[in-house]
Formats: sequence, structure tokens, C-alpha cells
Amino acid sequence: MRYQKKIDDFILAALNEDIGEGDHSSLACIPLNTKGKACIYAKQNAIVAGAEVARKILNIYDKDLKLTFLKNDGDFVKNGGQVIVIEGHIHSILSTERLVLNFLQRMSGIATFTNHLVSKLKGLPVKVLDTRKTTPCLRYFEKWAVQIGGGYNHRFGLFDMIMIKDNHIDYCGGIRQAIEMTNQYLKRLGKELKIVIEARSLDEVDQIMSTAMVDRILLDNFNVDMLHQAVKKIDKTFETEASGGINEDNIRKIAETGVDYISIGALTHQLKSVDMSLLAEI
Repeated sequence: MRYQKKIDDFILAALNEDIGEGDHSSLACIPLNTKGKACIYAKQNAIVAGAEVARKILNIYDKDLKLTFLKNDGDFVKNGGQVIVIEGHIHSILSTERLVLNFLQRMSGIATFTNHLVSKLKGLPVKVLDTRKTTPCLRYFEKWAVQIGGGYNHRFGLFDMIMIKDNHIDYCGGIRQAIEMTNQYLKRLGKELKIVIEARSLDEVDQIMSTAMVDRILLDNFNVDMLHQAVKKIDKTFETEASGGINEDNIRKIAETGVDYISIGALTHQLKSVDMSLLAEI
């Protein structure tokens, strides 16, 4: 698992935020060291994501808990289906319940929606990408959920890809200037980063192609007809990415234009959590 220490530190901080000086509700009415069993259920059909995070949370809080995973990350679960059975100290189960459910519900929501969109592109080679439109400090988990749902990750942050967008172009004084200065910058620093540049019109596609020195052209808010024209014009000289105004109703038509990638911010910024519950097994 990547970013292992960051994940552990995040979980410890999240537990501290929720539990603070103690889980007084459990301490007040359940004797210490009482053991029991609970099960996490799905209350709707979903793609499970966050199971490994749940495992980490429970193991960090109480390594003696016995965990049985009926569903793992990427598995489909039906409404009413069991996801995880937890056995051990009841205080540990109750104190971690909300954090475990928060991750499972949010990540499963992202994975389920991603899978829904990806399923509409069956038979086409296009890849569905997420964006940086994520919840602050939760980006790694949200992008992980996109992968579990069958999507792919765009750049993680501002540091791992050059992405020249409309504001960069306007502030810089034009497409050619932006591309040339970017290549000079990378050469000066001795860095090798992929360069993606946004085009707002077919004329800007022409300008980018005449300048070259980029890896991918992002076709922003192009309608289907414009996308067909742009993809034909580019003719695999550069990678192509469609973005803006994409939804479940038009994603297939956009993919059929021949673009290599479709990026959708809604995968992570308009997520609808999957409904799940933890119930005591008596």
C-alpha cells in the first residue's frame, strides 16, 4: 500500500478527532472487556471500496479484533449483503464504528459511480480519469476509490505533471509562449514531466500542433462534433483528453469520438455515499 505512514498518521488523527478523551457513551453503559460481534451491512447495491482502510483502522485501534471480510475492495455487494464481520471487545467495535463507516460509505460511493460510468464504455479503449477536485487531505483515498471502481488517476497534485490550462496560457501571453517556457523550465531543472495543454477551440488545437513539444491536448468543453474534428486533426500525434460537461447521458458519444481519455471531476466532487450500517449480532 502506497503512502503507508501517511495513511497510518491520518487514521490516528481521525480517531483522536472522534474519540478525544474517551467514548463516554460506551464507557457509561457497557462494562470494560465485554466481548461481542457486529456486522457491517450494505443497504443498497454497490461496489465495495474502503475495505482495506477499514482493516487498517480496526487493526490500529485494537489488534485483537477478529475480522472476517465477506466482501473486499472491488466486489459487488447487494442490498442487505454483509461486508465485514467484527468480533472482539465491544468498546473497540463501537469506538471505531463511525470512522470505519465513513470511509466505507464515501469510498464505495465513488467506486460505485465510477464503475457505473465505466460500464457505459464497454468495448471502447478510452480511459476514465479523475481530477484534483477532491476533498482536502482525502485525495489519496478518493483517488484510490476511483481505481477500485475501474477508473484511472489523473495527476495526483501540482507536482507530478505539467498541466497548462486557460489561465496559464492567458497570463503567459499565448500558447506558443507557454509551451516554450515550460520546456525551457523542465530542461533547466532536469525534470521529465508529462506536458498536457488545454485547448478551448479548434484554432487553439492548430496552434498547439504547430508548436508541438507537448504530450497531450486537453479538449475542454468541446461538443461531440468539435471532438470528432479535433481527434481527426490530431490523428494520434498527441494523446487526447475530453473534459467538461460530461455526464452519464453523453459519455458514450464522447468516447466514440476516439479520444484517449475522459476526465470527470464529478467522480470525486459530487459523490453520493453508499448507505451502510454496523449492527450488533446478539
